[in-house]
Amino acid sequence: MSDIRDRAKEHFPSVLLTLLSMVQALALELLWARLHENAYPFELSWPAIIAWMQVAATVLGLVVIWVVYASNAMRFRWVPSTSDSLYPFFIGFMQFLLIDNMRSDRTGWWLICMAVIFGLMVWVSHSTMRRARLDGSNDDYFKNSAPAKRRDFYPQFTLIGALFLGGGYLISSIDQGLIAFSMMLFVLILLAWQLYGAARFWEKSVAVLTD
Repeated sequence: MSDIRDRAKEHFPSVLLTLLSMVQALALELLWARLHENAYPFELSWPAIIAWMQVAATVLGLVVIWVVYASNAMRFRWVPSTSDSLYPFFIGFMQFLLIDNMRSDRTGWWLICMAVIFGLMVWVSHSTMRRARLDGSNDDYFKNSAPAKRRDFYPQFTLIGALFLGGGYLISSIDQGLIAFSMMLFVLILLAWQLYGAARFWEKSVAVLTD
């Protein structure tokens, strides 16, 4: 049994990253096709500005997802579960919905999809870290950090709630101007913050190994 566990921990990261890269490639292909299907992003108009902010946020979101997954897979070892293999499909499906809603009249639904993706990534990261903590090979990282508690996720819950509220407002309102622009800017800042946090996490992980 221990040999099976060791083989799973050794080979699963490469399998996971291969699966995720395939899903991300399909999402990028769909994004490219969506840009060619719509003419309004190439016009000088307010919807075009929102559209390009959506494109930037979608690409940045794909990068953040890859960085988070790659960092966890390269840094930690854990006994994988069936859900670990299913999460990339769930996230990929939401990415496809996100890209499909990149239309000037569906900005609210786009924000809802982004909120769901953000929530999924919080859940996946927490699930991975929780199982990684049970593996002795990761003790060098976890020995000086306490397990996460519910209050540690309050900032994430607040951000997800803000995205849902913004999306709900845009769905029920005809105002797709300044509010939509503000929400797109909020999403871009949020994703940039997530990318910065992932980079800081990796630096901390490497620093632990060199101490």
